[in-house]
Amino acid sequence: MSTSAAVGRRSPGPLSGSSPRGRGGIAAWSPGRLARVVTMLFVATLFVFPIVGFIAMAFRSNDHVQAGSDGFLGLAGVSLENLRYNWSEVNAFGPDGGLFTQWLGNSLTVSVGGAAIALAAALPAGYAMARLRFRARRTMLLITLVTMVMPNTVLVIPLFLEVNAVGAIGRLWPVVVIMGFFPFGVYLSYIHYLTAMPGELVEAARMDGLGELSIFLRIAVPISKQAAVLVTFFAFVANWTNFFLPLALLSSDQSKKTVSTGLQDLIGSSPLFNPTVAAGLNVKLYMPQLALATFISMLPLLAIFLGAQKYLIRGEAIGAVKG
Repeated sequence: MSTSAAVGRRSPGPLSGSSPRGRGGIAAWSPGRLARVVTMLFVATLFVFPIVGFIAMAFRSNDHVQAGSDGFLGLAGVSLENLRYNWSEVNAFGPDGGLFTQWLGNSLTVSVGGAAIALAAALPAGYAMARLRFRARRTMLLITLVTMVMPNTVLVIPLFLEVNAVGAIGRLWPVVVIMGFFPFGVYLSYIHYLTAMPGELVEAARMDGLGELSIFLRIAVPISKQAAVLVTFFAFVANWTNFFLPLALLSSDQSKKTVSTGLQDLIGSSPLFNPTVAAGLNVKLYMPQLALATFISMLPLLAIFLGAQKYLIRGEAIGAVKG
């Protein structure tokens, strides 16, 4: 056996996992990387602590909150019994009770209905601007971009006057229809069809005798799953968190309000913020009840985010890869 062969057998190669400088080795944890990790953990802790304390507040009693006797972040006072009591107080709010539950139902109605209309309008509009050639295409795209950056508060008064003209103030269906107007979804669909649907595929379908409607239904729609999920997600979140439009159109009937505007009533009726108004109410909501109502109002957003997370991560590549 030659010396070089013996040395080659005894010495690990430069890519061997036994090398201390290999991937994941000691040398990988340089001072710079360690400092970055420590900084990110510190920042994450600053965000996590308030969230944990806020969620724990919904499981605590008001007496313990005022006494400050539940230890670090109030975790010692967390119990399901407190949660049940706090929910009974929140659900009892209103002349006959159950007002908060009605607000949740109204929010689901306008959010789901508006997202469905937005999806039904965004996919064909985005396909038309991306793959059809007509004279006003660039003008429509410019209008879409302008309406995307226009603040919603600018449109509240004109929309109120229009809805009032048809006598629909205090009804849910005008809010559903208006929330279906979602220009960002149109632009997102436009980018998707422009990048994920090759122009050669459309031309081949036309040469085969397919009409534009058939191309859209048989080719464009099946490949638009990712865009459809993204449009639905962003439209639902925008509708659920919309405040000014429900405030202007639904404030005339307390039972028709959404959660975004209803939480304002809960806070305004709390002895913590408005003792004068709260003095005449049978149900008085304090910090644990307000925290529970706010936490429940965030659960639909959390659920749809977890459901669409895979598509949200993939959606970061929309416009970056063609074909």
